[in-house]
Amino acid sequence: MLRKIIKIDQEKCNGCGLCVTACHEGALQLIEGKARLVSESYCDGLGDCLPECPTQAIVLEERETVEYDEEAVKKHMEKIKQQPQVAIPCGCPSTYAKLLNNKQLEASSVSSECKQSQLGQWPCQLKLVPVSAPYLDNAHLLIAADCTAFAYPNIHENFMRNKITLIACPKLDETDYSEKLTAILKQHEIKSVSILRMEVPCCGGIVQAAKKALLNNGKMIPWSVVTLSTDGRIIED
Repeated sequence: MLRKIIKIDQEKCNGCGLCVTACHEGALQLIEGKARLVSESYCDGLGDCLPECPTQAIVLEERETVEYDEEAVKKHMEKIKQQPQVAIPCGCPSTYAKLLNNKQLEASSVSSECKQSQLGQWPCQLKLVPVSAPYLDNAHLLIAADCTAFAYPNIHENFMRNKITLIACPKLDETDYSEKLTAILKQHEIKSVSILRMEVPCCGGIVQAAKKALLNNGKMIPWSVVTLSTDGRIIED
């Protein structure tokens, strides 16, 4: 039958495993370090994996293929649940989404000269954060340029506390983050968006990406921008 189904460019695939986690039908696996479609009958053609791919290696194409088999998918997913040691995606551990509970750290484990980390989740690199990560639900987002953590010593206490932190570099990442941020805002109820940038011109890219995502989303979400100087001063709030 003629229907939409994914196609993976093996040359672009970097083996991060984000698409494997995003696929609710278990249609994708990492094989020899590359994402592969294990059965065309498992792919529903909705493309949940597309926005997760940081290299745009996955596209939807319309072609002749087998029909989507919902019953086969159910059996396949049951098998995955029964054998988690086999089914867990074997991509880079840096892509596995998890909440962090720094409040449970024992006081003795933190030096009196050090303040406790306020990072609330992993991963924190925007490129690696899954759009479907559950910690994004009802979150206050901090979208921070990479360099801000090094320029501003109190970033944890003053900006990261009680927020989900997403870091990125609009100059070096060479990625238009507006699409991914739009997908995050549409899929989750976001309570607020705070943007922390440096004074250098290239940091404007992260602000523009966030603004575009907010406009694309069409919801009224409180947002703000704070600009830091290269010597760590707040120069615009």
